[in-house]
Amino acid sequence: MTTILVTDDSTAQRELIAGLLVDNGFSVITAIDGEQALEKVQETLFDLIILDVVMPKLNGFQTCRKLKEDPKTQNIPVILCSTKNTDVDRYWAKKQGANEYIVKPFSPNELIEKVQQLLGQA
Repeated sequence: MTTILVTDDSTAQRELIAGLLVDNGFSVITAIDGEQALEKVQETLFDLIILDVVMPKLNGFQTCRKLKEDPKTQNIPVILCSTKNTDVDRYWAKKQGANEYIVKPFSPNELIEKVQQLLGQA
């Protein structure tokens, strides 16, 4: 089964995204911040990682950069999610190695389509 790591410091957002993914047949593990996400990738090889941008300790940009620098995790697709909707944010996400950037609030279909595209299931 495809396993996705969902990282968001907002419990409501984390549960919303996780529930949507589970409803669409994915296995989900969650983390509350970037540091916890990096710990969890050492325990489990994920098929895809979703990161909130604004988080304490390590933000989504920093976490993505660390994931893409590590040979063990550099090929895992990463989706950054944020309320920030500027060209600079999108550009910075790509510079950190993110495969996709989704602006909150997003539609359930938008998220599932991006996930399926990145996993080659579209």
